[in-house]
Amino acid sequence: MYNLRKANKGDESKIMEVVKTVLSDYGLKTNPDETDRDICDLENYYFNRNGWFAVIENDREIIGSYGIFMIDKKSCELRKMYLLKDYQGQGLGKILMDNAINKAKELGYSIMVLETNKLLGKAISMYEKYGFVQYSPSHLSDRCDFAMRKKL
Repeated sequence: MYNLRKANKGDESKIMEVVKTVLSDYGLKTNPDETDRDICDLENYYFNRNGWFAVIENDREIIGSYGIFMIDKKSCELRKMYLLKDYQGQGLGKILMDNAINKAKELGYSIMVLETNKLLGKAISMYEKYGFVQYSPSHLSDRCDFAMRKKL
Protein backbone atom coordinates (compact mmCIF):
# COMPACT_ATOMS: atom_id res chain seq x y z
CA MET A 1 0.00 0.00 0.00
CA TYR A 2 1.49 3.34 -1.07
CA ASN A 3 1.41 6.33 1.24
CA LEU A 4 2.53 9.88 0.44
CA ARG A 5 3.26 11.89 3.58
CA LYS A 6 5.21 14.77 5.07
CA ALA A 7 8.77 13.74 5.93
CA ASN A 8 9.43 13.42 9.64
CA LYS A 9 12.49 13.85 11.79
CA GLY A 10 14.21 10.47 11.68
CA ASP A 11 13.50 9.90 7.97
CA GLU A 12 16.74 11.59 6.86
CA SER A 13 18.97 8.51 6.65
CA LYS A 14 16.29 6.55 4.75
CA ILE A 15 15.81 9.45 2.32
CA MET A 16 19.58 9.68 1.79
CA GLU A 17 19.66 5.94 1.05
CA VAL A 18 16.96 6.34 -1.62
CA VAL A 19 18.86 9.24 -3.22
CA LYS A 20 22.12 7.28 -3.11
CA THR A 21 20.52 4.17 -4.64
CA VAL A 22 18.82 6.06 -7.49
CA LEU A 23 21.94 8.08 -8.32
CA SER A 24 24.14 4.98 -8.31
CA ASP A 25 21.87 3.44 -10.96
CA TYR A 26 23.12 6.25 -13.25
CA GLY A 27 26.75 6.28 -12.11
CA LEU A 28 26.23 9.45 -10.05
CA LYS A 29 27.10 10.01 -6.38
CA THR A 30 25.65 11.81 -3.39
CA ASN A 31 27.51 14.73 -1.86
CA PRO A 32 26.42 14.96 1.81
CA ASP A 33 28.69 17.95 2.49
CA GLU A 34 27.25 20.16 -0.27
CA THR A 35 24.49 19.17 -2.72
CA ASP A 36 22.77 16.76 -0.33
CA ARG A 37 23.42 18.60 2.93
CA ASP A 38 19.75 19.68 2.99
CA ILE A 39 18.60 16.08 3.56
CA CYS A 40 20.36 16.04 6.93
CA ASP A 41 18.27 18.96 8.27
CA LEU A 42 14.84 19.02 6.64
CA GLU A 43 13.47 21.30 9.33
CA ASN A 44 15.90 24.17 8.67
CA TYR A 45 16.27 23.77 4.89
CA TYR A 46 12.59 23.19 4.12
CA PHE A 47 9.94 23.48 6.83
CA ASN A 48 11.33 26.61 8.54
CA ARG A 49 11.75 28.40 5.17
CA ASN A 50 8.29 28.15 3.54
CA GLY A 51 9.20 24.81 2.01
CA TRP A 52 8.04 21.23 2.13
CA PHE A 53 9.49 17.75 2.01
CA ALA A 54 7.47 14.62 1.32
CA VAL A 55 8.17 10.91 1.06
CA ILE A 56 6.26 8.10 -0.56
CA GLU A 57 6.23 4.75 1.17
CA ASN A 58 5.38 1.18 0.28
CA ASP A 59 4.41 -0.77 3.40
CA ARG A 60 6.14 1.85 5.59
CA GLU A 61 9.41 1.67 3.59
CA ILE A 62 10.46 4.98 1.99
CA ILE A 63 10.73 4.45 -1.77
CA GLY A 64 10.75 8.05 -3.04
CA SER A 65 10.78 11.72 -2.13
CA TYR A 66 10.60 15.33 -3.21
CA GLY A 67 11.35 18.70 -1.63
CA ILE A 68 10.10 22.23 -2.26
CA PHE A 69 12.95 24.66 -1.47
CA MET A 70 12.36 28.42 -1.25
CA ILE A 71 14.49 30.55 -3.57
CA ASP A 72 12.57 33.80 -3.02
CA LYS A 73 8.94 34.81 -2.33
CA LYS A 74 7.80 33.85 -5.83
CA SER A 75 10.22 31.06 -6.80
CA CYS A 76 10.91 27.60 -5.45
CA GLU A 77 13.13 24.74 -6.48
CA LEU A 78 11.96 21.16 -6.82
CA ARG A 79 14.67 19.15 -5.09
CA LYS A 80 15.36 15.54 -4.24
CA MET A 81 12.66 14.08 -6.47
CA TYR A 82 13.70 10.46 -6.56
CA LEU A 83 11.91 7.14 -6.89
CA LEU A 84 13.54 3.72 -6.57
CA LYS A 85 13.84 1.89 -9.91
CA ASP A 86 11.53 -1.00 -8.90
CA TYR A 87 8.68 1.50 -8.44
CA GLN A 88 9.15 3.54 -11.62
CA GLY A 89 6.62 3.20 -14.42
CA GLN A 90 3.67 2.70 -12.05
CA GLY A 91 2.39 6.28 -11.95
CA LEU A 92 4.10 7.09 -8.66
CA GLY A 93 6.28 9.77 -10.25
CA LYS A 94 3.10 11.46 -11.44
CA ILE A 95 1.69 11.32 -7.90
CA LEU A 96 4.88 12.93 -6.56
CA MET A 97 4.91 15.58 -9.31
CA ASP A 98 1.22 16.47 -8.95
CA ASN A 99 1.63 16.76 -5.20
CA ALA A 100 4.79 18.86 -5.51
CA ILE A 101 3.17 21.34 -7.91
CA ASN A 102 0.03 21.62 -5.78
CA LYS A 103 2.08 22.09 -2.60
CA ALA A 104 4.24 24.78 -4.26
CA LYS A 105 1.10 26.69 -5.29
CA GLU A 106 -0.35 26.25 -1.79
CA LEU A 107 2.86 27.75 -0.36
CA GLY A 108 2.40 30.78 -2.65
CA TYR A 109 4.99 30.15 -5.33
CA SER A 110 4.42 31.10 -8.99
CA ILE A 111 7.65 29.71 -10.49
CA MET A 112 9.26 26.31 -9.98
CA VAL A 113 12.78 25.48 -11.12
CA LEU A 114 14.76 22.26 -10.94
CA GLU A 115 18.22 20.95 -11.72
CA THR A 116 18.87 17.51 -13.11
CA ASN A 117 21.32 15.47 -15.13
CA LYS A 118 20.84 14.54 -18.79
CA LEU A 119 21.39 10.89 -17.80
CA LEU A 120 17.98 10.97 -16.08
CA GLY A 121 16.01 10.78 -19.31
CA LYS A 122 12.78 9.40 -17.80
CA ALA A 123 12.65 12.25 -15.31
CA ILE A 124 13.34 14.90 -17.95
CA SER A 125 10.60 13.45 -20.15
CA MET A 126 8.14 13.66 -17.24
CA TYR A 127 9.17 17.24 -16.45
CA GLU A 128 8.60 18.20 -20.10
CA LYS A 129 5.10 16.65 -19.97
CA TYR A 130 4.39 18.93 -17.02
CA GLY A 131 5.44 22.01 -19.01
CA PHE A 132 8.97 22.51 -17.71
CA VAL A 133 11.35 24.08 -20.22
CA GLN A 134 15.13 24.26 -20.24
CA TYR A 135 16.85 27.46 -19.09
CA SER A 136 20.37 28.54 -18.14
CA PRO A 137 20.73 29.38 -14.44
CA SER A 138 23.70 31.24 -12.99
CA HIS A 139 24.69 28.13 -10.99
CA LEU A 140 24.22 24.35 -11.14
CA SER A 141 24.95 21.91 -8.33
CA ASP A 142 27.91 19.59 -8.79
CA ARG A 143 26.15 16.57 -10.35
CA CYS A 144 23.65 18.52 -12.47
CA ASP A 145 24.16 19.64 -16.06
CA PHE A 146 20.64 20.71 -16.97
CA ALA A 147 18.05 23.10 -15.49
CA MET A 148 14.34 23.56 -16.15
CA ARG A 149 11.59 25.90 -15.01
CA LYS A 150 7.83 26.27 -15.12
CA LYS A 151 5.26 28.93 -14.30
CA LEU A 152 2.77 27.54 -11.80
